[in-house]
Amino acid sequence: MLSIDDFDKVDMRVGTIIDVGVNKRARKPAYKIKIDVGEDIGIKNSSAQITDLYSMEELVGKQVIVVTNFEPMRIADVKSEVRILGADTKEGCVILNPERKVENGSKIF
Repeated sequence: MLSIDDFDKVDMRVGTIIDVGVNKRARKPAYKIKIDVGEDIGIKNSSAQITDLYSMEELVGKQVIVVTNFEPMRIADVKSEVRILGADTKEGCVILNPERKVENGSKIF
């Protein structure tokens, strides 16, 4: 089990998706996503397998919850710097987002 101290090491923040494209070289269908995570963290790249439930157009402007302090991963030609959090469902991944609009970079605890 994780201790609360372990959990506190995970840096989760709110960001806003500002650009979306297709990650053409990914093995499974995925988007290349740019996320504004606020002034202190900046704009970060991610690759996400969320094509089943979301179009590129509806993602732009959507706030999401991301983990900012995992090591970056190379997914096809994308250096994925943050991980978008979501719930795995039978229909696909449902992304987590705040119930109200908040400032980009707001910490999740």
